[in-house]
Amino acid sequence: MEIAFLGLGAMGSRMAKRVLGAGHAVRVYNRSSEKSRALEAVGARRCASPREAAANAEVVISIVTDDAASRFVWLDDDSGALAALGADAVAVESSTLTSRWVRELALHMDAADRAFLDAPVVGSRPQADAGQLTYVVGGDPTVVNRVRPVLELIAGAVHRVGTHGSGAIAKLVVNGLFGIQVAAVAELLAMAGRNGADPDRLVEILGSMPVTSPAVEGVMGAILSKRFDPLFPIDLVVKDFGYVVAEEEDPRATLPTSEAVRHLFERAAHAGLGGDNIHAVAKLFPIS
Repeated sequence: MEIAFLGLGAMGSRMAKRVLGAGHAVRVYNRSSEKSRALEAVGARRCASPREAAANAEVVISIVTDDAASRFVWLDDDSGALAALGADAVAVESSTLTSRWVRELALHMDAADRAFLDAPVVGSRPQADAGQLTYVVGGDPTVVNRVRPVLELIAGAVHRVGTHGSGAIAKLVVNGLFGIQVAAVAELLAMAGRNGADPDRLVEILGSMPVTSPAVEGVMGAILSKRFDPLFPIDLVVKDFGYVVAEEEDPRATLPTSEAVRHLFERAAHAGLGGDNIHAVAKLFPIS
């Protein structure tokens, strides 16, 4: 198959390499050309625009930073990919976006009579390298099945969660839940350390309890070892919590926990931690 990737950040570049390694022809576009050149060196075709990348591709996968970047790669008047999608092509939006924008994009795809999936990925760089990401997909199940062989090169699990927009919601729930847990762990470990508990021993004990997920156990260890490599930078966490809060349009409903955690990560970003990994929020809570 011929498959195009729009966006070659930490996730997109790894996903493209997985597909290349399976023997498919891969076309790539990235706003800066350096990452495109790196993939070109291992067999991808580097393209100057999303439209060029999408031309003749059977599956076009976008994984970019935000709603604005997604709008550009699909709909830009001069270079948007939608205008080049073939009649039998499938467009796959794998970015972390608002459901409002995803549903709008789906309407554009419907108007052009093009198949579309709202299919963000869950996981980080190690899972992307191993082909063990998780897809949460919104869209027609027949379209999901058409591209499942491609998605399964990238992910260990593909879950259809509903219609267009539901994939975006599911991804925001995952990221929001993780961010809330990280913030709580950072705050509580610091409180424990300041009040006489041994943080290392506490983390060891918590790791044996069902209240602690493997992800949270990993975060606690990284906080104590002061490893802050940016797998999920705080700047992106702030963006995602902004999207979480924006999803709630019912004036009678509130998201007080998400709002509070959003402000906490904004504080971290303003403190110069935006490029550090999510658990660097712990720097706001000194243990001693």
